[in-house]
Amino acid sequence: MQAEAGPAADSYPERRPSRTTLRDETLLVLALSLGASGVSALISFVGSVTEPGGLKDQAATLNASAAPGRPWLDLAWQLFGITTALVPVALVAHFLLREGAGLRTLGFDRTRPWSDLGRGAAVAAVIGSSGIAFYLAARGLGFNLTVVPEALPEVWWKYPVLILSAMQNSILEEVIVVGYLLRRLDQLGWSPGASLAASSVLRGSYHLYQGIGGFIGNMVMGVVFVYLYRRWGRVGPLVVAHTLLDIGAFVGYALLAGKVDWLPTA
Repeated sequence: MQAEAGPAADSYPERRPSRTTLRDETLLVLALSLGASGVSALISFVGSVTEPGGLKDQAATLNASAAPGRPWLDLAWQLFGITTALVPVALVAHFLLREGAGLRTLGFDRTRPWSDLGRGAAVAAVIGSSGIAFYLAARGLGFNLTVVPEALPEVWWKYPVLILSAMQNSILEEVIVVGYLLRRLDQLGWSPGASLAASSVLRGSYHLYQGIGGFIGNMVMGVVFVYLYRRWGRVGPLVVAHTLLDIGAFVGYALLAGKVDWLPTA
């Protein structure tokens, strides 16, 4: 005997999410990811500017040991942090699939690997050199903390973890702050200028823990990345560029800290 069916599927017809649903969804995604990071960075910045002494005499450490003296436990914590930080990206992918799109609609796929790699490398080369100069100038003027990109122990997994951390940062930021956020703001009827401002200010906000220089520098980078996304229609090149920039910062610092006099250390 055939069991009685539950509520018919067509009793709950699929429909395009309302503006309220899209707005609330976007706010929740940001609250679980980089919006929360922005608030955290603001609190950290307030603490830094109210601390006795100048900003450049304080340090902001990015990749630190989670279990000093216990390398295997430390590795477990590092991988756990990298993996869980990408959960909001999986949530975004779920929301996009629900509306029949997916991350491919943001240009985060493997359909144009060489184009993405070439464009990303070119962007990283331009931004990387100017970014270092801007950071050194901002710190010299007292607008920035001393950024310590890594403080991991000298163990075999140090450089692989730094590379994975760079990849995680780039995927999280570019998928959410550029691709997803701009798509949702477009659907909510925001103008291109307002969307650009929102994306770039958000990017700057969660770097505020580094100081005013970190906020301004990353906000400018955000403007450039939004322009390139609008032009190319893909976050792929931006993920490549951001990954290369962070690898250069993390691995470069690990190799050069204390060996060159122009690189500030804590």
